[in-house]
Amino acid sequence: MHLEHAILGFLSYMPLSGYDLKRSLDASIRHFWPADQSQIYKTLTRLADRGWVEVEVVHQETRPNRKVYSITRSGQAELLDWLRSSPEPAAARDPFLIQVFFAGKLDDNGAIELLKTRAEQLRGLLDTYRAIAVAPLSREQESAPARDRFFWYLTLGSGFASRQAELNWLEDAIRRIQGNEYEQGEKLLLDSRRAE
Repeated sequence: MHLEHAILGFLSYMPLSGYDLKRSLDASIRHFWPADQSQIYKTLTRLADRGWVEVEVVHQETRPNRKVYSITRSGQAELLDWLRSSPEPAAARDPFLIQVFFAGKLDDNGAIELLKTRAEQLRGLLDTYRAIAVAPLSREQESAPARDRFFWYLTLGSGFASRQAELNWLEDAIRRIQGNEYEQGEKLLLDSRRAE
């Protein structure tokens, strides 16, 4: 359902082809909601069946015909209803945390290597976020109202803050393993409860 609303959101700015939608998603939300081309086209078909988007076939002489999708009034209403609704709790599935949970089966070097590998991945993501923040805007992005761009950058800030917090947690965990601070597991839990 979320991809449907993401597509409606993009179409609320301007009509787009499926290819253009993929480019827009990849240039903006792919770090927290990726989608492949086939998912996009299947979702567009569902949106059209519900009457939330209209399709215009643009005839091209030297290329295959192009389908351009526009949001309808009922699609706009659906998007606004969804934006006003209570957010769903995020799914709490994280394969890496399963590895951490059972990392006591590894020796210290193995556990540290597991954490360091994840830390390097996070540093790479943080570098990507920094690059996005300073990259020049596309023509379409520049023409969007400043208020819309503000909210786009809020999502980038959320990604940066959460990845930085996880990196800090990993670096602290590595330090604790290196210092053989295994008796403090309960203390970590108690400290986090006190922080609430």
